[in-house]
Amino acid sequence: MKRVLFAALLAASPVLAETSMSPEGAKVYFANIEDGATLSSPVEIQFGLDGMKVAPAGTEMESSGHHHILVDRPPLGEGEDGADELLYSLPADENHVHFGKGQTAVVLDLSPGEHTLQLVLGDHNHIPHDPPVVSEVITITVQ
Repeated sequence: MKRVLFAALLAASPVLAETSMSPEGAKVYFANIEDGATLSSPVEIQFGLDGMKVAPAGTEMESSGHHHILVDRPPLGEGEDGADELLYSLPADENHVHFGKGQTAVVLDLSPGEHTLQLVLGDHNHIPHDPPVVSEVITITVQ
């Protein structure tokens, strides 16, 4: 009885997941915008990926993942919750936008002003690969 209860508690709580490996040289990048760009809202963003394939969330396939954008927050792995981002599924909120259907572009309605953006490739469980496949953080200005 205790063993079953313990197993149920483990299943219901976040645990360290097995990390999906990324191949050497894999990279994700913004395909149509660059650091320092001044744009109008809504902002169209195209995702680029080299050395890996895009697969929907839940699809466990070697050298694959799906996109996430970090909006107006510290780079992946930094900040208050940064360490958890590298070990657990990325949260889904206004600062962590998920593209679990395998999307390779998005149109974001961003308010006027400066915004930071970073692309992160997540595995089938929304967990960054090892090593993480992330873009540089870029800053854009929305008119």
